[in-house]
Amino acid sequence: MGAVADAARALAEAEPVPFWTAGAARPDPGPVLTGRRTCDLAVVGGGYGGLWTALRAKERDPSLDVVVLEAGRIGSAASGRNGGFCSASLTHGLLNGVGRWPDDMEALERLGWENLQAIAATLTRYGVDAEWDATGQLTVATREWQVPLLEEEAEHAFDLGWEPMLLGRDGVRAEVGSPTYLAGLWDRHAVALVHPAKLAWGLADACRSLGVRIYEGTRVTGLRRDGGRLRLDGAHGAVGAHRVALATGAFPPLLRRMRGLVVPVYEYALVTEPLSRAQRDAVGWRRRQGVVDSGNRYHYARLTADGRIVWGGYDAVYHFGGRIGARLERRPAAFAALARNFFDTFPQLDGVRFAHAWGGVVDTCTRFCAFFGTAHDDRLAYAAGYTGLGVGATRFGADVMLDLLSVGLRPGEETERTRLAMVRDAPVPFPPEPLRYGAIALTRRALARADRRDGRRGPWLRALDRVGAGFGS
Repeated sequence: MGAVADAARALAEAEPVPFWTAGAARPDPGPVLTGRRTCDLAVVGGGYGGLWTALRAKERDPSLDVVVLEAGRIGSAASGRNGGFCSASLTHGLLNGVGRWPDDMEALERLGWENLQAIAATLTRYGVDAEWDATGQLTVATREWQVPLLEEEAEHAFDLGWEPMLLGRDGVRAEVGSPTYLAGLWDRHAVALVHPAKLAWGLADACRSLGVRIYEGTRVTGLRRDGGRLRLDGAHGAVGAHRVALATGAFPPLLRRMRGLVVPVYEYALVTEPLSRAQRDAVGWRRRQGVVDSGNRYHYARLTADGRIVWGGYDAVYHFGGRIGARLERRPAAFAALARNFFDTFPQLDGVRFAHAWGGVVDTCTRFCAFFGTAHDDRLAYAAGYTGLGVGATRFGADVMLDLLSVGLRPGEETERTRLAMVRDAPVPFPPEPLRYGAIALTRRALARADRRDGRRGPWLRALDRVGAGFGS
């Protein structure tokens, strides 16, 4: 009862809004689309995926007329709610990639590293202050069964040219002081931390500086052929485009073929009040790495520029029929579980209060990383299913979509990206409802059970492994 009461006290004054958008100067909203417009490339979705697509299109071909259509506000969905881990990984971690595309992993890791470097260079080139902090990431084991997983990941990393530091109990606790941390793998180069909302706002400003037209408050309700163009209909206007890129993430896709491949999953996060000097000293964390633990239901943690701890993850909640709505962003049970787990991890911070508690929707697919495709005679391309690792990978996904649309290329020209099996393959689809809801609920229970049973995967999880399917965020 004490832990429950402590969590309730810590959450008592938490604002139910994302820290990132509440604590920064949010830009005024852009115009709503009205009337009829035409363009060379229309991008549906104003999150990272859509903004990177628009920006990269103009960098490839400055003569293109590019329009972005965003249903809400720039940074209002996942791009303003995530943990801000900008990773070089394109495959949701080495082990997931090695298990699926072993022959392509050398290329995928190189392309991911080049992508991360290009993001940093882009922010410098356009003067985007996204609080870029190249701290790396510390992946920690909190149970003995997780230690061999870190060792296996370290072996693959060395084989692929990375040089992470494998830390024992004393080494990992010297970096971040938690009595639950038993070992750690510190990748010092392949992850940077960002302020996620400032990244989205800065990318939008960079797009506008190149002449991209961005319409906010413009939900696309229909997609159809209209003569030689594709027509995108909204409530107050329409756009006719020669080519279209779909970057709608977790929101209902405009293409029927995508509906079984991606589902919306809610994830939740907390942020503390700023820590005192004594509290910071009690935790250590002087190198400010992002931290992720190794459970099936994992937590992520990081420090903000003003000395708070962001603490999120653990649960991934799917609602029947793929429901999405503002009220689903507030889940007291999820906030309470996160708070209890926080104090279990950092008991020396007993008494710290949480300033914000929020939720957001993630686009997940059964292979845990993005998938790609085309439609309408290759005049439309899509990318979705980033599964919580889209801060960096969306730029790569944008380039894949532009390759598929032959932007800056000869029609039908292949690239190193489009030859990848990751790009050519499709994930295992989710079953239709009501089987979908039941299968996801069963998988969530099985993952929690595996965490309690030293990682041992039961019959259901082993069956999913055999077909290359899974669920998470």
